[in-house]
Amino acid sequence: MKMKIPYAAALCVIMVVILSEADPIKAVNCSPLELSSCYTAINSGAPPSRMCCSKLREQKPCLCGYLKDPNLRQYVNSANARKVASSCGVPFPNC
Repeated sequence: MKMKIPYAAALCVIMVVILSEADPIKAVNCSPLELSSCYTAINSGAPPSRMCCSKLREQKPCLCGYLKDPNLRQYVNSANARKVASSCGVPFPNC
């Protein structure tokens, strides 16, 4: 019985070390409104703002969902949207 306690304590120490080394996962709130700073660039072909590029990088995990949404597809899949993504260094997703 006494041998189980040191093993349990060692296991706890190992788990604490492993978890402290892990990078926290940042949750992304997938909201097309987060890309409102890109509106002018997407509609007019103007260069994107820094804020637009920052938000586009932040929303990158959401882009496939936006492409699958029939209400958003025409905007997200437009030539200007692809140009904005390229200008911001965000690869256009292949979904």
